[in-house]
Amino acid sequence: MDVVSFTRMEDGTREEYEFLAGLEAAYAGGLADRVLDYFRGLDQTFEGYALTRQEHGLQTATRALRDGADEEMVVAALLHDIGDALAPHSHGEFAAAILRPYVSERTYWIVKHHGIFQAYYYAHHLGGDRNARDRFRDHPHYQATADFCENWDQASFDPDYDTMPLDHFEPMVRRIFGREPFGCDGT
Repeated sequence: MDVVSFTRMEDGTREEYEFLAGLEAAYAGGLADRVLDYFRGLDQTFEGYALTRQEHGLQTATRALRDGADEEMVVAALLHDIGDALAPHSHGEFAAAILRPYVSERTYWIVKHHGIFQAYYYAHHLGGDRNARDRFRDHPHYQATADFCENWDQASFDPDYDTMPLDHFEPMVRRIFGREPFGCDGT
């Protein structure tokens, strides 16, 4: 079978869905390649910044690695802003959704909420509330997210920093996305 015959999902057969499941599993197996290819494309100018989005991600991951973060967090640091181009107003949620099946709830929460925590460093300059993150003060991952931004994200715009190349992080990305998805129910 090359393609299924149904035009409405309710008309599909077990054989057709088993066929599709095999194709989807193979496609999912290439996720690390697609993520890395997309990340490589972030080498365009990060308007107004001294670094590209790719360089910022690499520098954030380098800082996390040098601080002894675990591999999952290093990969999260690398990819935390991967959604900037496609979801500029919800980039953290975008990146977190990509990572969610492969990382812990803690890592997912940090990436999802890092934008509001990062605003601590600049919102007051634009008339915003730099303390908006405090609405999460009682959340168990509040401090870890504040630390992520303080130690790695907000500090990673330095063109003179000795940043590691993507080749160093690629095996980590492949291991994280090669994991069996946590609690994945197919929805």
